[in-house]
Amino acid sequence: MIGEKVKIGIIGAGQIGKEHLAAYQLLENVEVVAICDINEQELNRVADQYHIKNRYTDFRQLLMRDDVVAVDICLHTNYHKAAALEAFRYGKHVYCEKPLAGSYADGKEMIEAAIAANCMLHVQLRNLYTVNHRVAKQLIEADEIGKIYYMRSTGLRRRGRPFIDSSASPAFVQKKSAGGGGLYDVGVYHISEIISLAGNPEVERISGRVYQEVAMDEARKEISGYDVEETGVGMVYFKNGATLDIAETWAMHLDTLGTSFVVGPKGGITLAVTKPALPHVQEIKPMRLFTTKHDLEMNATFCTTDIEYRWRSCQEDNWMYESSQGNWIGALQGSASLYPTAELTLKTLLIQEGIYLSHRLNREVSAAEVIENSQSVAMSL
Repeated sequence: MIGEKVKIGIIGAGQIGKEHLAAYQLLENVEVVAICDINEQELNRVADQYHIKNRYTDFRQLLMRDDVVAVDICLHTNYHKAAALEAFRYGKHVYCEKPLAGSYADGKEMIEAAIAANCMLHVQLRNLYTVNHRVAKQLIEADEIGKIYYMRSTGLRRRGRPFIDSSASPAFVQKKSAGGGGLYDVGVYHISEIISLAGNPEVERISGRVYQEVAMDEARKEISGYDVEETGVGMVYFKNGATLDIAETWAMHLDTLGTSFVVGPKGGITLAVTKPALPHVQEIKPMRLFTTKHDLEMNATFCTTDIEYRWRSCQEDNWMYESSQGNWIGALQGSASLYPTAELTLKTLLIQEGIYLSHRLNREVSAAEVIENSQSVAMSL
């Protein structure tokens, strides 16, 4: 398939589907040949906008197309498993919007099904493709900070609850469809990014709490069926001795939770702080390296715009590693190494579900307990 356009189908023409379609427009090696949504009016509107001829209200009809090599699942979290398992039965590779699933049990089943079908499974984790993450990973792999022993994952929205504070669908704040709230929605980006930098270590124990405390319009709350957390906090202990603390929120009366970071004996890296301004993300604080040179403390800020320019100018394969969709299409062509996003999101699910279980039991829990207690929350299609 190298050199050929990859033909894919989109399952879901809502908010996320539109974002994914826009991302594919930036790539030359992909063609969206089919799209599906149960809302026929919106389906036709989006398909007309992107000149997609083949349209379906039943995603199984899309899966029957011989020309579709892979599908992009743009549904709410607890529908991911049903769509993915069906796609694997048809031999289709699967790109999935984050999170992977609504529970560890569902995510594990999806990965096992992909392996059994000899299909690729990829998850949208846009943070892994930023220039800051790629530079941080280079520094860590070059042993600039040494073995990571302490990490922090943070994500803050002052008031950014879907539907409650914006025009998003109520399904974003219902556990039956979304799986979780702020800890899932924004936490998946930051937690997966940190454990990626740390080498995806094995989890030993987890403790945490979740909260829904910030006032909201009562009428909007009732209409929405809002039953998820806005904030999740936790502590994770890994088998290699490293520790991760977590603070992720959709709504909190603060201007900062500080930066996410990783620390080793030789130095520490603080990741860039970004302000959500969808469809773009604005950086408001750059990535920094803290270390010691010649017995002098050194704080370094890197010119990442320069390296990004050189990558784009001088590396022909850079497009495969600067976006999630680019990495996916490059992997489908056989010309790129696929980032292990499915494994990273499964580990993230283990941590997130561990925080929920710890809150429910009011005590620290082991990774084995989380796995044993995890149950399917998937919804059928």
